[in-house]
Amino acid sequence: MSSTSSLEVEKKKSPASERVTGSEAVLKCLLEENVEVIFGYPGGAIMPIYDALYSYTDKLNHILTRHEQGAVHAAQGFARVTGKTGVCFATSGPGATNLITGIADAQIDSTPLVCITGQVFSHLLGTDAFQETDVVGISMPVTKWNYQVTRPEEIPYAIAKGFYIANSGRPGPVLIDITKDAQLKEFDYSYEKCEKIRSYHPYPILDEKSISDAADLINKAQKPLMLVGQGVLIAEAQKELIAFAEKAGIPMASTLMGLSAVPNNHPLYVGYLGMHGNYGPNVKTNECDVLIAVGMRFDDRVTGNLDKYAKQAKVIHIEIDPAEIDKNVKADVAVNADAKEALQSLIKVTKENQHKSWLKEFRDCDEIEFEKIIKTATNPTSGGILMTEVMKKISDKTKGKAILVTDVGQHQMVASRYYAFDDTKSNVTSGGLGTMGFCLPAAMGAKMGQPEKQVIAVIGDGGFQMTIQELGTIFQSQIGVKILILNNNFLGMVRQWQELFHDKRYSFTELTNPNFQLISQGYGIPSQKIEERADLDAALDQWLNSDGPQLLEVVVEKEENVFPMVPAGASVSDIRLG
Repeated sequence: MSSTSSLEVEKKKSPASERVTGSEAVLKCLLEENVEVIFGYPGGAIMPIYDALYSYTDKLNHILTRHEQGAVHAAQGFARVTGKTGVCFATSGPGATNLITGIADAQIDSTPLVCITGQVFSHLLGTDAFQETDVVGISMPVTKWNYQVTRPEEIPYAIAKGFYIANSGRPGPVLIDITKDAQLKEFDYSYEKCEKIRSYHPYPILDEKSISDAADLINKAQKPLMLVGQGVLIAEAQKELIAFAEKAGIPMASTLMGLSAVPNNHPLYVGYLGMHGNYGPNVKTNECDVLIAVGMRFDDRVTGNLDKYAKQAKVIHIEIDPAEIDKNVKADVAVNADAKEALQSLIKVTKENQHKSWLKEFRDCDEIEFEKIIKTATNPTSGGILMTEVMKKISDKTKGKAILVTDVGQHQMVASRYYAFDDTKSNVTSGGLGTMGFCLPAAMGAKMGQPEKQVIAVIGDGGFQMTIQELGTIFQSQIGVKILILNNNFLGMVRQWQELFHDKRYSFTELTNPNFQLISQGYGIPSQKIEERADLDAALDQWLNSDGPQLLEVVVEKEENVFPMVPAGASVSDIRLG
């Protein structure tokens, strides 16, 4: 939906106006959108906005990150745990381009952001001026909408439109680039929230026939399986999902991004889908007769080989974004609608049912997986500390109530498998883009969004060093994140693939790491390092119960592998247990 054309503004009676600069208008607009927290990094082209911000610090809490990538990931973490639109600032040129990874991450993971960048004076556009970059052109493929402001009069309309687009329908990131002269000039400011845009219809009209057709398949099903995606969380449809599943007796499996939509201890919850997901939901996908996908996009890490994916099943796909329907998996019944609205309608027309024998097949799979993998992984008796046992202990000690923020790699898969999520919106991770370095700044944002909750950042030693400088932000702003480094001195996930598929040719995956304790000490953050299993419980208790930020480094087994595993290009039925 990106656009660089002139902003269309519907002619309406404008509210009372006042004379302000473009910079002050930006801040007034954010207050109108109920923004409370901004993550950012100043620079020359956005300096007027920062100068105006000096007088707004009692109303807007600006968190100074140590890198623009940290700002955008923090805004993502904030958005994911609150459902609100995350906001970040950056200057022109390198400041703006440093946002791109986070913007791309937000686009594929449907995270609402408004990113505001400064730009050179409008008369210098296209001249290769100092720190000039065409950030509108660069960001166009990875934004839901973007726009360049060259006149201060455009600022209220651009920001109002940006917030509406970012957090309506399928959410996503918006970028608004504002030239320096537009920030400096005065104009008659007034603000009106955007409630509709011509030709943009974010909420499809529910087709009752599709609901009827879906209910007919569900009512006749003998082996139905529901796949729960992040769309359930975005639509705030958790209660409707569970009510529907309980009425129809349908087992529920979660994607990586859908984790925490259903409490892990729910009797109909059968586990986590995907490459390193649970045994049962993966193999049973190719045995079910009706597959009900809710708010998920059939990502390749879920489906494996599409030519061998659920060919026996009738597929019902509930999805708000029409572009995702039939994109990867052909739907027999497509329900293009908001997940909450669709589930509310389905509850009314589906019959009460139970599928006890079918559910038992999943529990039988659970027993197989427990005996072959989980029992030893969570209670080892020899060797080095395992990531699996650390995550199981953290899950037990927090009773699944913490917000878990993960980076990307083996630890991410272990955390997703072994943390028993009990509270909703408590899983924050980089799913579609798989961005190493995501976790530490995203955890800062999550803690700012839910300050009363325990926020745990689970990071590998590789990803930690990609945004390690954000320890400075945590120290300066005293953000009470609990940081866990699972250190195996490897880029663990790549190493696992090298072991299994490349004859153990560990090409440039072994890391010689710094002293993380000294680094943490330099940033004023208390830390400890654990290498022996006997010390683990006490260290975890002290770390979890401490006040303020604290870092715990656990040295884990260097060549621990994560199983089950669906090899790349294989069918979900070919999941390996070792």
